[in-house]
Amino acid sequence: MAIVEKDREFHFSVENFNFLRQMSNAHSGIQVPDERFDMFYSRLVKRVRKLGLNNFSEYCDYLVNNHADEFTNFINAITTNLTSFFREKHHFDYLRDVVIPDLLIRNAATKKIRIWSAGCSTGEEPYSLAMTLLENVPANWDIRILATDLDTQVLQFAADGVYPEDRVAELPIEILKRWFMKGKFSPENVRVKAELQAIIQFKHLNLMEEWPMKTPFDVIFCRNVLIYFNRETKSRLAKRYAQLLVSKSWLFIGHSESLNHLTSEFELVATTSYMKNT
Repeated sequence: MAIVEKDREFHFSVENFNFLRQMSNAHSGIQVPDERFDMFYSRLVKRVRKLGLNNFSEYCDYLVNNHADEFTNFINAITTNLTSFFREKHHFDYLRDVVIPDLLIRNAATKKIRIWSAGCSTGEEPYSLAMTLLENVPANWDIRILATDLDTQVLQFAADGVYPEDRVAELPIEILKRWFMKGKFSPENVRVKAELQAIIQFKHLNLMEEWPMKTPFDVIFCRNVLIYFNRETKSRLAKRYAQLLVSKSWLFIGHSESLNHLTSEFELVATTSYMKNT
């Protein structure tokens, strides 16, 4: 696909785009295709305006010269965060019907369940996990969910747990009543209940860097994340996930993703749902 430069408020050249996507790739490992040219402009033009710059060449220079101050803003701006509560519902049904009953047996001695939501975005996934677990696991069990993302802004949004009403409009009424509350704090928003927040820890994490987690997980959700990486990086990530999963535990990936030919450490057990072989 040929990149087409257009007349814009701020000049944005192919050279600017290539520089910025190389910066993104070096930091995050994310592959940025040519068709993201317009998206990069629309996401970053706000930074150019706010900084009082004249064009994107000046922004590229600013990013280099003010790396410590600006790089987080740059990454936050270009990161795509599309999610919803109980997105790809079949995963949560499988968690409820297959995974949780199995964990209640195999972890009966410790009464512990550990789950990682990798690429948690604005929090809908880990909160959906928390609802599913709290509704189907005895109250005396120790449940912990680690929720990580590269984007610090969406992590703060997720930790706050406050959502516009339209983000929960399609949820069943019983879920709304059980897990959300409205109040004077913001009449057009809803807030997740504290018991959901109590079992989730939100942390910033770049998947390309060292992972501080040492305790193995029973389940990892890493959905719609692998699609941004090249084949070598996908394979490396899959192997790293396997190292952090206990024997015969589960990895859930996105609807357009597959581990086929990436690793032999997982077997497909349901739609985009995998079990660690050993």
